[in-house]
Amino acid sequence: MEIRNTVLADMDNVMEIYEKARQYMRDNGNPNQWINGYPSVELIEGDINDNSSYVCIDDKQIVGVFRFTLGTDPTYINIYEGKWINEEPYGVVHRIASSSHKKGVASYCLNWCLEKCENIKIDTHRDNSIMQRLLEKNGFEKCGIIFLEDGAERLAFQKTFHK
Repeated sequence: MEIRNTVLADMDNVMEIYEKARQYMRDNGNPNQWINGYPSVELIEGDINDNSSYVCIDDKQIVGVFRFTLGTDPTYINIYEGKWINEEPYGVVHRIASSSHKKGVASYCLNWCLEKCENIKIDTHRDNSIMQRLLEKNGFEKCGIIFLEDGAERLAFQKTFHK
């Protein structure tokens, strides 16, 4: 597998992966995350334009997609019912999704991000037990609760090599 920046020509494949991820979440006890067409085409186009959207390629096919940025995420400034492992500079992973036919894609993407920045923060919906297990399997620690700009609660995780 390999990771590269997403380009506009990838949009149909990327949006198909997100649609399948939304359906998978609904089918597995998580009907309230990524609702109403989230993430939208416009949002992903913005990620592409600011070079923060990435795709994972396997056998010349897109099998995963995610957003990765370095720097402060405003929704991570305040954390409740816990604390971050550290306050060192960090990278953030958002909107990670993989196609259902390839195993290990999300772990590969997370490890790629950790190679770029050894201090990563990520969040997920309380009902997304599959993502929570994936994060814990990959060595992420649950740190507390954060709130998105719209007030929605998320469970916050961090993995670092800087304790």
